[in-house]
Amino acid sequence: MTYPVEKTDDEWRAELSAEEYYVLRQAGTERPGSSPLEHQDDRPYMYECRGCGAELFQSATKFDAHCGWPAFYAPLAEDRVEHIEDRSLGQVRTEVRCARCGSHLGHVFTGEGFPTPTDQRYCINGVAMRRIEPPEAR
Repeated sequence: MTYPVEKTDDEWRAELSAEEYYVLRQAGTERPGSSPLEHQDDRPYMYECRGCGAELFQSATKFDAHCGWPAFYAPLAEDRVEHIEDRSLGQVRTEVRCARCGSHLGHVFTGEGFPTPTDQRYCINGVAMRRIEPPEAR
């Protein structure tokens, strides 16, 4: 699959830390509870892809799912992420990738009963994102 942002493996390795590379390019998972982005925000923020800078989520859709990773109930827009069937752990899950660079972000789960408008939990690796001020605050 091709993406608007294409880089060689050497370019990715040069730009990302070892942990970022593991998560974003090798579909790894950071340790649960290790991300400072996990907890609810008290200010409005945007969350951009650490690989390419695409704006993916906003704090208005973030909620505390007590799952060990940042959780959102919807992306900024549906075209910002792509959903891929993932059978890697012997079960069917839905992987979430950045639609601009193809970086692995995490997974989305549906029907868990969270009181959110979408009944979805985008469980996203904090190391896959950077928290930034929204455009109107910059």
